[in-house]
Amino acid sequence: MSVAFDEMTNADGSVRSAYSALARWLSDVPPDVLDYRRKEAEFIFRRIGITFAVYGDSDAQERLIPFDIIPRVLTGTEWRRLSRGLEQRTKALNLYIKDVYSKRDILKAGVVPEDLVYQNPVFRPEMNGQKVPHDLYVHIAGIDVVRVDADTFYVLEDNARTPSGVSYMLENREIMMRLFPELFADNRVAPVENYTDELLATLKSLAPNTATSDPVVVVLTPGIYNSAYYEHSFLADKLGVELVEGRDLFVRNDIVYMRTTEGPRRVDVIYRRLDDDFLDPLAFRPDSALGVPGLMSAYNAGNVTLTNAVGTGVADDKAVYSYMPEIIRFYLGEEPLLKNVPTWRCREPDHLKYVLDHLGELVVKEVHGSGGYGMLIGPRADKAQIELFRAKLMDDPTNFIAQPTLALSTCPTFVDEGIAPRHVDLRPFVLTGSDRVRIVPGGLTRVALQAGSLVVNSSQGGGTKDTWVLEES
Repeated sequence: MSVAFDEMTNADGSVRSAYSALARWLSDVPPDVLDYRRKEAEFIFRRIGITFAVYGDSDAQERLIPFDIIPRVLTGTEWRRLSRGLEQRTKALNLYIKDVYSKRDILKAGVVPEDLVYQNPVFRPEMNGQKVPHDLYVHIAGIDVVRVDADTFYVLEDNARTPSGVSYMLENREIMMRLFPELFADNRVAPVENYTDELLATLKSLAPNTATSDPVVVVLTPGIYNSAYYEHSFLADKLGVELVEGRDLFVRNDIVYMRTTEGPRRVDVIYRRLDDDFLDPLAFRPDSALGVPGLMSAYNAGNVTLTNAVGTGVADDKAVYSYMPEIIRFYLGEEPLLKNVPTWRCREPDHLKYVLDHLGELVVKEVHGSGGYGMLIGPRADKAQIELFRAKLMDDPTNFIAQPTLALSTCPTFVDEGIAPRHVDLRPFVLTGSDRVRIVPGGLTRVALQAGSLVVNSSQGGGTKDTWVLEES
């Protein structure tokens, strides 16, 4: 694996211009001050209750996501290049999902294999021929991006169902501004706090044509036991809309209503943080106590918008990801602005042979895996782990893809031994409304806090950072 690109320091030891003010500040501030501020940030996070639960944990404790107080910095030029690529990619995702549930031109053209759609466990036949409001499916996308050098960003994953993490992006910024006002005085940092205004404008723009001029929006949560419940309540509060559970809603004559103390109130847009399976016990899992009976009939009648649309998972698994460059060319007639990581599809015999011969060099991932689980990082794995994956691959090759081990860029991070480089990724959030696309500058930077680790997921010990996009003067 090649040497990782350091986002702050050039190979000759000089500081890259984006980081010049931050580097000066870091050289002046004593380590004990940094340590004090880190503890202060942790105290604030605990007090406001920003925690998440890890499913399958023996103690199932609510955990605090570690927060690193040294921000990650991008220039305005880097951000503009990145955001153009994110907009292009999200546009192609929307066209692909619409096509898959209607004409299926891309399957007829042989660009994407039919079985990748029809045998996909999250393909929703119920959506065949179903018109959705404004022909848009992915209204909120979380596109995971990594960097490998000064000019190259790769997309690692497309999250098109219910991407999470935006509350951490917003809280990280708020805490940084509270703890380090002097840093913001020295740097022109683009704001992120308007995200919830942009989100609300996006959601209202997606209301069905039957809605009033001021559509009613709600956030639908599975409830307090969900690992991302903090984020659901945070967003509802910031949006100024009701946080509801399935039992708070009912359907009458194909219209969704919310129970209120003043009687039923019609609902036009549901920002749902609930998987397709649990949305409506009459349409999907009959044992779901979390959903709303009859919701799909209201949806099919065009009387309510679900954000994101039902069935978007057909576009965000890791096998479909490998076709994204072809998907962009097919629908947009353009070359992809952001690179895909080269991917071997183990479902293809020649790809499988290559992967089996090079397991010690590759990252192997489950097609529907998430959270950094169910994967092999070849260069870091021992012989037993490699042989275990060899058996898995031979038993069910269609369930896996493999990729080269990218040297993810590093950023300075405040760890126990002081300031040290740690690997990072970035999840920007792309909002697609009926009127326009909105992307707040930055996103959620996740950092692998263990030295040498490439796994940034919070469920496996990763942390987060504030992400700065510098505005040019």
